[in-house]
Amino acid sequence: MTTKKPVVKFTLLSKGAKLPSYAHEDDAGLDIYSNESLVLKKGQYVGISTGISSEIPKGYFISFRDKSGLAYNFGLHVLGGVIDAGYRGEWKVILVNLGRKNYKIEKGDKIVQGVLQLAPQAKIVESKNLSKSKRGIKGFGSTGKK
Repeated sequence: MTTKKPVVKFTLLSKGAKLPSYAHEDDAGLDIYSNESLVLKKGQYVGISTGISSEIPKGYFISFRDKSGLAYNFGLHVLGGVIDAGYRGEWKVILVNLGRKNYKIEKGDKIVQGVLQLAPQAKIVESKNLSKSKRGIKGFGSTGKK
């Protein structure tokens, strides 16, 4: 079965910026590259330039996800990150260094993954009563430890 792939258009905003790319045929996430060199100190977070902007199809968005190797080996974690279909500005990636050492990022390094996702909009309705559920109002830790 062949499905039509959605098209995401990108503009390179500066010299040396790199288009996102899939490393492997079956990858869910696009590798996204830094467009600057910097040292991310332990405990610090920073918005990193990517040098790209996009046109994402209506009904989709891109969410930023950690590069697992950077998270596991160095404690780097992405803070938020949703690129909406209507946004045309430069993509910035907010990374925090939760690791034990400073981490050097070079221009052109892979820093995060972007995952294209469907984004249906909900009809918002106010209600005085919500249906009952088995879980109810049980929140944090409601499923127990084991």
